[in-house]
Amino acid sequence: MSSRYLIISLTTVILAACGGGAPKDKTAELQKLKAEKTKLDAQITALEAELGKSDTAQKIKTVAIATLQDTVFQHYIDIQGSVDARENVNVTAKVPGIITAILVKEGQQVSKGQVLGQVDDQIARASIAEVKTQLELATTTFQRQQNLWNQKIGSEMQFLTAKNNKESLEKKLATLNDQLSQTRIVSPISGTVDAVIAKLGDNAGPGTPTAAFRVVNSNALKVVANVAEGYAGRVQTGNQVLIGFPDIDKDIKAKISFASRTIDPQSRTIKIEVPLPADQAIRPNMIAHVRIIDYTAKDAVVIPVNVIQYTMGKPYVIVVKENSGKMVAQRRDIEMGRTYNDIAEIKNGLQAGDKLVTAGYQGLNDNDLIKL
Repeated sequence: MSSRYLIISLTTVILAACGGGAPKDKTAELQKLKAEKTKLDAQITALEAELGKSDTAQKIKTVAIATLQDTVFQHYIDIQGSVDARENVNVTAKVPGIITAILVKEGQQVSKGQVLGQVDDQIARASIAEVKTQLELATTTFQRQQNLWNQKIGSEMQFLTAKNNKESLEKKLATLNDQLSQTRIVSPISGTVDAVIAKLGDNAGPGTPTAAFRVVNSNALKVVANVAEGYAGRVQTGNQVLIGFPDIDKDIKAKISFASRTIDPQSRTIKIEVPLPADQAIRPNMIAHVRIIDYTAKDAVVIPVNVIQYTMGKPYVIVVKENSGKMVAQRRDIEMGRTYNDIAEIKNGLQAGDKLVTAGYQGLNDNDLIKL
């Protein structure tokens, strides 16, 4: 009996421990969880609203824009040249001989025909003096024979001989005077004596470089340059050029006066010459940066090369358009013309008045919100 009652009592205790009072405890726990869920839902809603505003703000990108305008676009061929004198001559003696006088110094201004130096002329002068004496006698003889001939006295042969002798001596004297003039070293141009190479006692002669004077006309300068064969078809006489002189920080506008029609077989270039205005700051052998204008487009639309993007090899840019009072990005396909110095000519796709995104365009797509 005791054992039976003991088993029943234990069973009752176990049942009481497992199921007794359960509905009341779970109801309280459920109410607690619902309260916590309501609180969490409110927090989630607030965070979602806040994050939504943040995402919207992040989607509006800041950019810089430029309003396009019609302008003149020019394309240049860039080459390097140097300044040369159109009148730059080495003056030497016309006849051989010893230099007996140097009559100018370096830096001196000289005129055309001015004597720069003198070659020994003693023999020429002696010959002239001798011929002058002979001519005086021949002239006197001729005059007497002429008087006699006028009086019908004497023979015609005597008269003609006297006349021929006189005229021969006059021609000989003229020749000797011409030879005497060639002993003077004369400047063929007006300009500045750039170098006196000759020295007293030097042996002078035609084309002798060690017995010469160099005269330069600094008012008649030109730029000489060589243009690559590939540009030969676009370069011709009359083309406008911009010439820069980096050593003196000077730029001038000019025109090509000569463009060779023959290509140099060694350098595969053509030679061009551009005359320069008189300017004391420009000197022979100075470096010149030559830009030949080979293409000009009026009323052109140009943009910086760096704003051009590519997809599948095709160029496009980003412009700004208005949409419901907001600024949005718009992708615009373009057709490019020529480019020069990081500037591109746009043939199609853009026009004056368009607002081009010049900064912050990376990653922009159609209809992306933007702000300045």
